[in-house]
Amino acid sequence: MPTRPAPTERQKRLGAELRTMRLAAGRTTEYAAGLLGLDRTKVSNMESGVRAISPERVRILAGNYECADERYVEALVAMADAGKRGWWQQYRGSLPQGLLDVAELEWFATRLRSYQTVHVPGLLQLGEYARAIFAAALPPLPGSEVELRVVQRLRRQQVLDRDSPLAYVAYVHEWALRMQFGGCRVMREQLHHLCQASERENIELRVLPVEAGAFPGAGHAVLYAHGPVSRLDTVQLDSAHGGEFTHSEAQLAKYRIHMDWWQSHTLSPEDSRDLTHAIAQQL
Repeated sequence: MPTRPAPTERQKRLGAELRTMRLAAGRTTEYAAGLLGLDRTKVSNMESGVRAISPERVRILAGNYECADERYVEALVAMADAGKRGWWQQYRGSLPQGLLDVAELEWFATRLRSYQTVHVPGLLQLGEYARAIFAAALPPLPGSEVELRVVQRLRRQQVLDRDSPLAYVAYVHEWALRMQFGGCRVMREQLHHLCQASERENIELRVLPVEAGAFPGAGHAVLYAHGPVSRLDTVQLDSAHGGEFTHSEAQLAKYRIHMDWWQSHTLSPEDSRDLTHAIAQQL
């Protein structure tokens, strides 16, 4: 299979899992190369995501690495089965790869949780609100790129509307509901949209009131994407220089604790909706 000049986060994750599995089995790259009839360099490229690997070869490696977790192996096989081209790929070369990786992460997740302290969650944003956020970037983005980012962000939301919609829990700090991106009218419409979205069965909105005081991960926006098995969960962190993806066991455990904290300290969905509506009425 040909090499990839820029593997996606999902492709790199598959390679990392194959390497982890090999090391856990105490096997070398030479051993893996012998199993697959390849040279050692190609195996290393597979483990870095630079070279694709077929589902059949994933099964061969897993079997010889004596991995007994069938659900985990089948999840890796599914990752190797590229299937049809994802909708986000049409933006390759036009938008930063990180934006495409987030869309891919959301698409293949089994459940999503996130917490936001400044913005309304991207999956629940209206176009004008998203436009105001992108237009505030420094250095300024060209108008055409702002519009492209808005369109791509809105298309990401189809994971909540498809035939098998994702379950999504959005934890939002109260101040994120009061920051007037785009002005009063835009914010009012955005808050009304949040209230409507929160009434859907697969979407849970929970607000952390200002009275709650300090909270973990202050200043960060965090997306926790559940995989088909827990060891394939992924965390995506927002920052000024772009998104960061992490999936080490220690980091996953840390952010599970964070999410549990937000679950226990935020208002109920009903009270969150009432507060959101009240803030909108004040605008």
